[in-house]
Amino acid sequence: MKITLKDGSFKEYENPMSVYEIAKDISEGLARMATAGEMNGEVVDLRTMVEKDCELSILTFNDDAGKAAYRHTTSHVLAEAVKRLYPEAKLAIGPSIDTGFYYDFDCESFDRAALDKIEAEMKKIIKEGAELERFTLPRQEAIQFMKDRNEPYKVELIEDLPEDSVISFYKQGEFVDLCAGPHLLSTKGIKAIKLISSSGAYWRGSEKNKMLTRVYGTAFTKKADLDAYLEYLEDVKKRDHNKLGREMEIFTTVDVIGQGLPLIMPKGAKIMQTLQRWIEDEEERRGYVRTKTPYMAKSDLYKISGHWDHYKEGMFVFGEEEKDKEVYALRPMTCPFQYYIYKASQKSYRDLPIRYGETSTLFRNEESGEMHGLTRVRQFTITEAHIIMTPEQISDEFKGCVDLAMYCLKTLGLHEDVTYRLSKWDPNNTEKYIGSPEYWELSQGMMREFLNELGIPFVEAEGEAAFYGPKLDIQAKNVYGKEDTMITIQLDLALAEQFDMYYVDASGEKKRPFIIHRTSMGCYERTLAWLIEKYAGLLPTWLCPEQVRVLPISEKYHEYAEKVEAKLKENGVLCTVDERAEKIGYKIRETRLDRVPYMLVVGQKEEEEGLVSVRSRYLGDEGQKPLDQFIDEICKEIRTREIREIEVKEEK
Repeated sequence: MKITLKDGSFKEYENPMSVYEIAKDISEGLARMATAGEMNGEVVDLRTMVEKDCELSILTFNDDAGKAAYRHTTSHVLAEAVKRLYPEAKLAIGPSIDTGFYYDFDCESFDRAALDKIEAEMKKIIKEGAELERFTLPRQEAIQFMKDRNEPYKVELIEDLPEDSVISFYKQGEFVDLCAGPHLLSTKGIKAIKLISSSGAYWRGSEKNKMLTRVYGTAFTKKADLDAYLEYLEDVKKRDHNKLGREMEIFTTVDVIGQGLPLIMPKGAKIMQTLQRWIEDEEERRGYVRTKTPYMAKSDLYKISGHWDHYKEGMFVFGEEEKDKEVYALRPMTCPFQYYIYKASQKSYRDLPIRYGETSTLFRNEESGEMHGLTRVRQFTITEAHIIMTPEQISDEFKGCVDLAMYCLKTLGLHEDVTYRLSKWDPNNTEKYIGSPEYWELSQGMMREFLNELGIPFVEAEGEAAFYGPKLDIQAKNVYGKEDTMITIQLDLALAEQFDMYYVDASGEKKRPFIIHRTSMGCYERTLAWLIEKYAGLLPTWLCPEQVRVLPISEKYHEYAEKVEAKLKENGVLCTVDERAEKIGYKIRETRLDRVPYMLVVGQKEEEEGLVSVRSRYLGDEGQKPLDQFIDEICKEIRTREIREIEVKEEK
């Protein structure tokens, strides 16, 4: 048989060989590093026998799939350690993830001391170096096998598989786990591990199921890499908006108000106000007109749009159709409301495109297990718009939406942190969507063409479309690596029919318009979270709720400090004066801790000569400047929304 390797070279063998044996034949060093194989594009176990011509790559920790095999093996070591220490614990699932691995157990929760104890047991298991052995059983025997071991979650997983399935298991010493693999050959191949945290997680991600204990960990082939990652995690904790945003008094949450319903505090409200004014002015400059629509509507509206059939579970509904004359629901979107604004008068092709924009507060009944700070909430506000146009205008309008999104990302300094996804329908689950396969091929093809024309690199994902059309989702990850959507642009060639929307064309005939649903900056709450994490709380000056703090060195200079403050405020600069009877060094440290970008120290010389002594987070001590000069400089920085590099480390 002829084996084509990754570099295009060939190996020929007379007899079947395992992937590991081929790796060893290529190089002893490669075999030591090998974690899995990729045969004809499919990731396979090192134990897999190669019996005919194929293309083969030997995967190591440097490959994503190879890293996943390494960390998945470590998750089995975690499971074995927990079973040794807590025999009554029941096993659920334990996959590898981008940052390492986790395993879910039905057992007591684990504190840090328990995690350290489990980690020590894992190191013992690794040192024992048991080989991992793969075996299979028919489905019914596999069910009985796991029943005998009293593992109900594994039984449930197997029972969900087809009757004719052959189920694979991996055994290491006395420990056995249900698993498709791939895995390392033995536990001794694992070099550096750390259990990171423990939390609750619903079985199969549904709050209707039991809450399990999830243990997160990570693994590397070198201790130095693990140490670097742990150092990175410490930085992540400092940037986590859920912690930092509360410390900065930007937002808070209260149990009696409800999960996913954050309270935006004065500082956070000021940041959001600044963002809103900027976005609304920019949209108006680009030809958008504003609407203001109700927060709720009768179920009749959502039945026309299709949300009642396709999205009802994600809505907050008041009343029951069987009992109440009218049933209402809080809006999860504004599109059907704006469609009726469009329908309020007859439109000609000369009126199009119409760009309806709204700063929309929306409500979505997210799963409680998905709630996190400001990134996933049940009430949120977005920069929403719907563009109604002729078919001939759709290319230019779509590209205009992308241009606006890019402008927003660049202004906020987030453009380098995002990826692009063409979200398509799932042809194997058509009941989730409206429209025919031809409709979806047409709309998805149009979006693909537009993205290619713009030169935007994107991936495609089935099953992520809106129920009425495909989306361009602009994605970003939070500090923990979890990906969410920042901005979305959706093509809709279907809802105009359902709402009987039309325009009169040049020949006097009624035609259906096309629609784009889009956000420009996205969700205010989520954007605020990303900004806090991106800048570790040190927001660009134009976004800061306090841009300057004036620090008089003694009570004698309070009057001059107040004059400085008044002049700054006259020029639109957000400013305060610290008149506390504290030493100036203490005031400076407090201002730094409050993340104020500029502080102006004033005393006798400053008052006599109309100066301010400038200290900034950017350059440190900038020396004395005429007040008018400082005002000109900071006003330009705010007006241009400049993002300055921080050259001086903040004193903590």
